[in-house]
Amino acid sequence: MGKTDAIMADARVFMKSRVILTGAELDLFTRLDEKACTADDLAREKGLDPRATTRLLDCLVTLDLLKKEGASYSPTESGAFYSSRHPESVLPMVMHLSRLWGTWSDLTELVKVGGHREREAGLQTDEWDWKSFVGAMHVVGRELSLAIAADYDLGRFKCLLDIGGASGTYTIAFLRQNPAMTAILYDLENVIAMARERIAEEGIEDRVRLMAGDFYRDSLPGGCDLALLSAIIHQNSPEENLDLYRKVFEALEPGGTLLIRDHIMEESRVRPPAGAMFALNMLVNTRGGDTYTFNEVREGLLKAGFVDVKQVRHGMDMDCLVEGHKPA
Repeated sequence: MGKTDAIMADARVFMKSRVILTGAELDLFTRLDEKACTADDLAREKGLDPRATTRLLDCLVTLDLLKKEGASYSPTESGAFYSSRHPESVLPMVMHLSRLWGTWSDLTELVKVGGHREREAGLQTDEWDWKSFVGAMHVVGRELSLAIAADYDLGRFKCLLDIGGASGTYTIAFLRQNPAMTAILYDLENVIAMARERIAEEGIEDRVRLMAGDFYRDSLPGGCDLALLSAIIHQNSPEENLDLYRKVFEALEPGGTLLIRDHIMEESRVRPPAGAMFALNMLVNTRGGDTYTFNEVREGLLKAGFVDVKQVRHGMDMDCLVEGHKPA
């Protein structure tokens, strides 16, 4: 491959993404995971065009996500992860990425005008997208949450306040690591129902209190010595984060700790590379969200009253940790 071909390969990568997203949107992987079938049969079942369906399936074969035996298609080992039947299915995350396809298409215009000034704070989505988003966050967080729970010293804490805790991925990981810990999982009312189901599956209902609320508008529940903001601050502007830090400070017990998990950028803002890309993701999806350097996070925490602010985990993705302490 020549230099020009290599450069153009990066520009064309959206085509591969679009093929995978369309396969996921039509739930082809789940159907073919249930039973192999021909393109004509699949098109008939799902009300699709037979010729277009054949071309899509053939392309998925070239991507090593489907295999073709005669005229029948079925998922490969890699393709099976896109099926809802797979125990480690990535389908919720892919469906979330499908929604992002539309918002990222606005990037050129948003670079001209500077962002979504008219939006409300936080992520704006409908009920179906919320379920997809929360499911996606569980997919990306299930392994990392266990790693962070193992690396971070949780033994010194009695009660966790998981702010915007979604379906409970980090609550579950932290409580597994510290059997003596209890937790309050705080999120929007429509998310709490999803958390209740996962907490019940884990069998820790007696250790977790589920509380519905909006941290942009409401005060936070008290009584905890550890508060977690996991993948929250990037969706906020600096001013919104300062308001949130002050609410956390007020809610924490004296001597308590705030732990932030997110992208933490170097001062150049080009490393980690994933954080630079995610800053654009926040540009196209939020009113004022961004990725932040340690000094930017530290400044906000100090203004809110926290002391001894330090970065306690460095990483190349959304796996960095910053902690601050409320004076005793």
